[in-house]
Amino acid sequence: MDTVIVRWNGGRRFVGWDEAGHGVVMDSPKEYHGDGSGARPLELALYALGGCTGIDVISILAKQRQDVRDFEVRVTAGQREEQPRIYTEVAVEYVVTGHDVNPAFLERAVALSEEKYCSVRGMFGPQVRITSSWRVVEAE
Repeated sequence: MDTVIVRWNGGRRFVGWDEAGHGVVMDSPKEYHGDGSGARPLELALYALGGCTGIDVISILAKQRQDVRDFEVRVTAGQREEQPRIYTEVAVEYVVTGHDVNPAFLERAVALSEEKYCSVRGMFGPQVRITSSWRVVEAE
């Protein structure tokens, strides 16, 4: 079992950490009486999605011996207006920079992550429409 501890740190700020000591600061934006000193808790779901699928994709590309020099996962989401203001649509863009990276390999790596390996993606329910795109940039 995984365990994290989240402790109030004054105002609307909370600090969380896991058993290994990795930490995160969460806060509300100023319009919600916070001071904006950390990520909004809901945004952490986007960080988690990007990290989870990114780990999968970079691992698969390494096994395929692709020459990746840089890799970025951009996650953009829209919320509904009423409470709870859950994400209703999420767009994930994979940008791989490297030498002679095969776009078909990237497409397959993304599909494997999204359909099989990424546990965080599975946590988003059917009410969330998730789309993805990818592109390869040739490194200089």
